Order: sequence, then C-alpha cells, then structure tokens
Amino acid sequence: MDMAIVRRRRLADAAIDTLATAGMRGLTHRSVDRAAGLPEGSCSYYFRTRRALLQAAVDRLAEMHTTEVEDRLRAADPTDPAEVAAALVRLIQHWIGPARSRTLARYELALEATRRPDLRRVLAGTGALLRRSVEAMLAELGVSDPPRQAPLIIAYLDGLVFDQIAGVAARILTRHELRVALLAMLRSFASS
Repeated sequence: MDMAIVRRRRLADAAIDTLATAGMRGLTHRSVDRAAGLPEGSCSYYFRTRRALLQAAVDRLAEMHTTEVEDRLRAADPTDPAEVAAALVRLIQHWIGPARSRTLARYELALEATRRPDLRRVLAGTGALLRRSVEAMLAELGVSDPPRQAPLIIAYLDGLVFDQIAGVAARILTRHELRVALLAMLRSFASS
C-alpha cells in the first residue's frame, strides 16, 4: 500500500483516539502527531486544516462503522429475526467494548455537528450508508416500510449504545437482555 495512504490512515486513527480521550478541544495537529507517534508537523502536512483533519476522522469512522455493520449483518440469516438480533447484539457489544474509543469519537463529532453545518453534512452522508444497510436488513425480514422504519431502529440502537457507553445506564445489559430487547423490537417492526 502507498506510504502516504498508510500515513493518512494512521493519522485519521490517531485523530479518532484523540477525540475519544481529549474531546474536540484536545484535537490539534500536534496532539494527533503525538498520538500517532509521528514527527511534529506530520498531521498538518497531510491535513492542512482542522476541517480536513475532521473530515479524515469522519471518513475513517464511516469506513470502519459501515464495514462492521455489513459484516455482522451478513453473517446472520437475514430472514431470521433471532439471528439478526444476535448479530445486532454482537455489534452493540463491539461498539461498547473493543471499539469504545471510536464510539466516543463518533458521539463527540455528532455533538460538534450541531454547531457546524459542514460537519453535519458529512455525518449525514455517512448516516445514509448505515440507513441503507438497515433498510436492506428490514426488507429481508419482511418489514412493510423499511425506509420509514430504518431510522427508528438506528435511533433505538444508538440509544442503547449511548446509554451503555456514557454511563447513564444503571448497569451494562447482558447479552441475553440485549438479545431479548432487540428481538422484540424486530418482531414488532415485522408485524407492523
């Protein structure tokens, strides 16, 4: 792979980690250089502006997020609500576990997007990719109106993840509790 591509990806990953640990205020070219373990000035060479750096972080998050969703849903029988629910449980547990820092960075960016229309447009584009995956999943399950239901499922999943990762929940839900809740939701959508 081209060294410039490798370096840009490394810097985007470091920007994501920096967003997760230090928030938007802590995201500087210098802090990303440090997080990536690269010489000072590397980040500003590849991403001249903060906006370009944020764009790289959003693009990288979208790439990983979309791949994770599609891979996990593809592994399940798309016509079996129980298998789809199990796949969604694995996805949620991944987002609140091993991918926790990326999830925190995504929330940090979402909050910043409420104040920055340019960032909001970028995030809306990446959200459309996720919506299409969920719409396809719902169509396979026989839901009557996938485009109308997909945003509701995404909001439900996002609420579960946020509640689990932000410490708002009284406790972390077990795999079984998540599966039961998701299966009930999927079945209610399939019957509507």
